[in-house]
Amino acid sequence: MTGRLKQYPPSLQFAAFVGLFLIFIVLYVFFLAFVFPLISGYSLTTLQSELFNAEETLSPVPPKVLGYLKLTQFLYTLVVYLLPPIFFAFLVDNRPGNWLRIDQKPRFLPVILAFLIMTVAIPFVSYTGDWNHTWPFSPELRKMEEHTAALTRTLLDMPDISSLLFNLVLIAVLPAIAEEFFFRGVVQRLYIKMMPAMPWLAVFIAAICFSAIHMQWMDFIPRLLLGFLLGAIYYLSGNLWLSILGHFLNNGLQVLLVYLHQAKIIKTDPMADSPTQWYIAAISLALTIGAIWLFDKQTMPGEKGHDHRDDFNDNIESIGK
Repeated sequence: MTGRLKQYPPSLQFAAFVGLFLIFIVLYVFFLAFVFPLISGYSLTTLQSELFNAEETLSPVPPKVLGYLKLTQFLYTLVVYLLPPIFFAFLVDNRPGNWLRIDQKPRFLPVILAFLIMTVAIPFVSYTGDWNHTWPFSPELRKMEEHTAALTRTLLDMPDISSLLFNLVLIAVLPAIAEEFFFRGVVQRLYIKMMPAMPWLAVFIAAICFSAIHMQWMDFIPRLLLGFLLGAIYYLSGNLWLSILGHFLNNGLQVLLVYLHQAKIIKTDPMADSPTQWYIAAISLALTIGAIWLFDKQTMPGEKGHDHRDDFNDNIESIGK
């Protein structure tokens, strides 16, 4: 089975990956509909009802319900986003680790610069989120987004260190690995192979897919920008670990700040709406562009040639052409 898809063109490989993705979605839905109620005594509808009731009455969510909500979230990330790219990598190459670009340990300086890119971009990304929220969304969609925010707050209830560590795994570590395997390791890579003359357009399209699949339209633009930054980190370096670490930093920092606020160590609520000033966003954008430039300059030729640039028939000089 290993490497059986290698001889097929990227378009057929992409179709095979979409098919694999749909199979795992069906498996996950089957588990939720038929297996999960048997082992937990709850259906997904019942769990959501418990959550909404707690939200409306301002009462805490029962620990058992919260535990099962976290279990479904864990399984969703594992089954829907992590397993398809792993299976696909085995099908498309006899060296799946090499194909996914996880077979080389990243150097210290690119790691620091990847962290710098994601950190200095936060104000600009936040500013685009403020703008995104002003779009003319329907009251029904805004209500759905409010319920999603309520679920996030419930999952991020962290009364102790153990709950912080668990949430770091659930919300930062696992999604960073799974979503980067999926969107950058497979989707972006195949898009670039399908349009080798326009690699940055492929990075952008992959970022659109990354944002759209979350179905949180009031945060579509900021998530699109984060996806593009992660895609740029992967494309410029050819090392998936760097985009994974950048993704982890973005998610993990949010979890940590929420914990520090709940522990009354910091006063600012990171989940509260606080508009970003335009001049701060402008400085953030300039610093982000500079950090990406430094990141590209500090990437060694051997890393850029890790069967990544050659495979895509492109190089960094194609930017802007």
